[in-house]
Amino acid sequence: MSIDESNVGTAVIRPGDSDWESARRFHSGIGEPAAIIRAASVDDVRGALRYAAAERLEVMIRGGGHSAWGGVPGGLTLDISALDDIVVDGTRVRVGGGAQWGAVAHALAERGLGLSSGDTASVGVGGLTLGGGIGWMVRAWGLASDQLVGAELVTANGEVVEVSDATHPELMWALRGGGGNFGVVTRFDFEAHPLDGVVVGVFGLGGDVAATLSVMRDLLADAPRELTVTYMDVPPMDPSAPAGAALTAVWAGTDEAAARAALSALASAPGVSEREFGVQDYPDVLMEAPAFDPEHPMPGFVGGNTLLTVLDDDTIAQLVDFRAQNPASVVLLRSLGGAFGDVAQDATPFPARDATWFAMAGAFDVPGMLDADARERAVAAWDAIEAKGAGVYGNFIASADPSVAARMYPPATMARLAAVKRQWDPANIFCRNHNVQP
Repeated sequence: MSIDESNVGTAVIRPGDSDWESARRFHSGIGEPAAIIRAASVDDVRGALRYAAAERLEVMIRGGGHSAWGGVPGGLTLDISALDDIVVDGTRVRVGGGAQWGAVAHALAERGLGLSSGDTASVGVGGLTLGGGIGWMVRAWGLASDQLVGAELVTANGEVVEVSDATHPELMWALRGGGGNFGVVTRFDFEAHPLDGVVVGVFGLGGDVAATLSVMRDLLADAPRELTVTYMDVPPMDPSAPAGAALTAVWAGTDEAAARAALSALASAPGVSEREFGVQDYPDVLMEAPAFDPEHPMPGFVGGNTLLTVLDDDTIAQLVDFRAQNPASVVLLRSLGGAFGDVAQDATPFPARDATWFAMAGAFDVPGMLDADARERAVAAWDAIEAKGAGVYGNFIASADPSVAARMYPPATMARLAAVKRQWDPANIFCRNHNVQP
């Protein structure tokens, strides 16, 4: 079928076109869509969805950052990265659906404000927020989606809808963690927080890492909510990111003495060495992502993530052992609780609000290093850890396997999401995601 492309509002890029090769490259790979549309306005988005409907194409949205879905073949890739305006009005910030968190952080810092966002400057606002958004200040202010108070959304039939708790409460509920299942969000409205800077502490770990993680767990059980701590152990990957085990603590505010006091038991634990400690500007806490070559994408990994209500010594030992048994692997732990746990379970689709830790482990699928036996051991080791969890975090899972959404959302949540899906996208046009079936 062919249609008059003048109705689309912008050029449709197809295989063989002069800009096809550049348009189909994304953060970490090269996509194989049937067509690509780069939208420069909301009207372009509406035209793109009309085009998709006429051509019977499923739609994959590419926001401003680390889209992991560019490799899913077929369909229409709708690139909205040009929709990146940021407008701050008092404590309300309106952010285009294609913006990146680094730009948002700079715009807010100029006005003494902050948001709990992702970890990395080049991560897109849209994907992170719609999936929940566990960031450096999750204990201070909750998820990125917890700060979402409104949105502009283009539906599958091209209607532009203003969404809020007052206008469309069920759709607003679904956008706070239900993923990109319901339309194209062209603008996000957040309520920001006063913030004059952050205190950042980085500590190296030596000796008995499991014992140190037990100290970290006990300390965070009743730590001030301004404090969020992350443990990561990584192999050598990037000269700018030191390998090995380290803790990064972020305090929402500039009270360095309070941050030191809150961290004293951890900082003085055996084998812990201070690498840096001090006040930073809010945007500086967002990391720069390592450069990826789409011609040589990062390998996949064997493992996963889970939200733990209890981080006991046995689970700590399993995570440390996972890293030890897989030389090319990464392990991460991030503290939750605080504002994250203040939100009632049924207030958003995000699972496990009683979780106290987010855990992730993955062995990189490097040929010659992860043979069949090693893969089997890594799968079994991770499955034993995930079995202790209360849910998984979709933003850390790139798989399009339909089972992922069922692992993300409890049955009652999935049923409620499906009801919203039936109202706003009954034909399941927006299915290139962790899909909720209408």
